Amino acid sequence: MSEVIKPGSARPARQRRKMQSITMMDVADYAKVSPSTVSLYLRRPEAVSASAGSAIAHAIDKLNYVPNLVAGGLAAASSRAVSIIVPSVRNAFFAETVAAMQTALRKERLQVILGHTEYDEREEEDLVRTALSWAPAAIVLTGLSHSETTSRMLSKVKVPVIEIWELGGPQIDAAIGFHHDQVGAAAARHLIQQGRRNLAYLGARMHEDRRARLRCDGFVQAAKEAGLEVSVVQHPAPSSAEVGAMLLSETMQDFPQTDGIACSNDHVALGVLFECERLKIAVPERLATIGFGDLSFSAACNPPLSTIRPSGDLIGKEAARLIVEHMAGKEPDSQTTIDTRFTLLHRRSS
Repeated sequence: MSEVIKPGSARPARQRRKMQSITMMDVADYAKVSPSTVSLYLRRPEAVSASAGSAIAHAIDKLNYVPNLVAGGLAAASSRAVSIIVPSVRNAFFAETVAAMQTALRKERLQVILGHTEYDEREEEDLVRTALSWAPAAIVLTGLSHSETTSRMLSKVKVPVIEIWELGGPQIDAAIGFHHDQVGAAAARHLIQQGRRNLAYLGARMHEDRRARLRCDGFVQAAKEAGLEVSVVQHPAPSSAEVGAMLLSETMQDFPQTDGIACSNDHVALGVLFECERLKIAVPERLATIGFGDLSFSAACNPPLSTIRPSGDLIGKEAARLIVEHMAGKEPDSQTTIDTRFTLLHRRSS
């Protein structure tokens, strides 16, 4: 039934949901400490005595107090947040790195704010601008390639900027990762050592994924140095087993002599194995295959997938270490570079 309001009559007052009424003063009173001690605890818990910290933590829990990080008096509290920006939250590679970083940062009471770009530099630019407005303890980016605006913004900030998952190019501050062209070269040399001479590289989304393109370039270059040509077959969609199956079908149709395949990652390689089974192509007898990533299914494939394992967890731990050291007052060397390397795993698919 519709509500009828007569002229001159008052509209019934609506009940508004109350915003939080618990203040820092309430927490201080409950914990029997000063408001300044509560403020210090929220910004730097290690600077408060164990007994005071325990009392404040208990008060916060009992009163359900949520600090307002935007308030002027607590503006510095936002410096305990670390902004991590990755290309995709669906990608297991980056999930491992973020999980390792978060575990290490949590021990220091540092919180993670996660954003993902879907390989879009404009989206990364917006995320960086938002992160900087919160005065983060550090900003962690994926890769060394950014828009001109992003690079300019980050070159002027005083907080640590850590670029992860890639080495080999100009860096803003610290860089932790490995050389992707070397990954591709290692895959090519492995296949060549197995006696393969007709090589193909199968890649997904390489027009956006710079690191996959670098792996492809390294593969092609190493094959060229061995006197071999490479067929590069790619698809613009994100990596998946379905894309891998499509790429393998196309490869065997256009380049039937192919006897060795490297894939931009294990998802693509999984699709290759599925399609080989469907087409009754013996692996590795007829077609050797190697992926990248060593994802959870790789060792359980039939046959088990040869792949290259990046040190995703080590990248996260090293990034967290640099951030914690900075928070403790240790200034890192300019242009710090940490090479976490990679491992080639030879299984039965090659």
